[in-house]
Amino acid sequence: MTRLKARLSLPPLLWLAVFYALPLGLIILVSSAARGTYGGILWSLSFKSYLRFFDPLYLGVLARSIAVAALSTVLCVLLGFPISWWMARLGKRGQQIMVLLILIPFWTNVLVRLYAWMFLLGSSGPFNSLALRSGLLRAPLEVLYTWKAVLLGFVYGQLPFMILPLYASLEKIDKSLIEAARDLYASSWQVFRRVILPLSKPGLVAGSVLVFASIPCDFVTPDLMGGSKYALMGNLIQQQYLVVRDWPFGSALSLIQMLVIGAGLLLYLRQEQSA
Repeated sequence: MTRLKARLSLPPLLWLAVFYALPLGLIILVSSAARGTYGGILWSLSFKSYLRFFDPLYLGVLARSIAVAALSTVLCVLLGFPISWWMARLGKRGQQIMVLLILIPFWTNVLVRLYAWMFLLGSSGPFNSLALRSGLLRAPLEVLYTWKAVLLGFVYGQLPFMILPLYASLEKIDKSLIEAARDLYASSWQVFRRVILPLSKPGLVAGSVLVFASIPCDFVTPDLMGGSKYALMGNLIQQQYLVVRDWPFGSALSLIQMLVIGAGLLLYLRQEQSA
């Protein structure tokens, strides 16, 4: 049995070693090097890239990324919980249809979906045109290329990753527990706070981790929806690799982002376990 377990675990371990450990080791190696005169890499031990990160400019980008990720996560929870609860109360056929509808956007490229939102939110887009013709607005509402558009893009893109884990947890809740709480004269708020919310915590934690960890790495949404005016860590790393050609600093930024997000998620998970 021990040999069988070892053989079965060999393929995933090899996969992790080739596609995770080796790239991560390469990033660590490059981050400790220095940038050449023309954008190359000088293989000499240097920690200037890490020290450079403590410039207030880059610390501000990190703080902005964490704040946007936290706010987007909260909005995804507020929007995703009612949808997931409604899905969990449908019949099997209805649940299957809703899961399919939530997964349909993933059948198209993220760029296509973002460009569609840019068309909808533009000054001459359908929303503004309809509002102007109906008299609701006197001038076009400027939403595109603002932080509101960036936030909308994040919530739109990450909402399914919150809905699906929450739905998986809520669908498993025994309805007799809710009926028992109501028989004991519990109000709707008490039923939610003492029965539904604790039992949905695994899905809530999983969805929050998926949403929060993904947003700081995204550089496409801020570029398109924000017009490159609201750069996050993903944009900064992308610029260092493809524009400035400072691979050591880009690698250092990637590792720092991984450590900060990982530390934050570990603290969050420990707090949830202790609670």
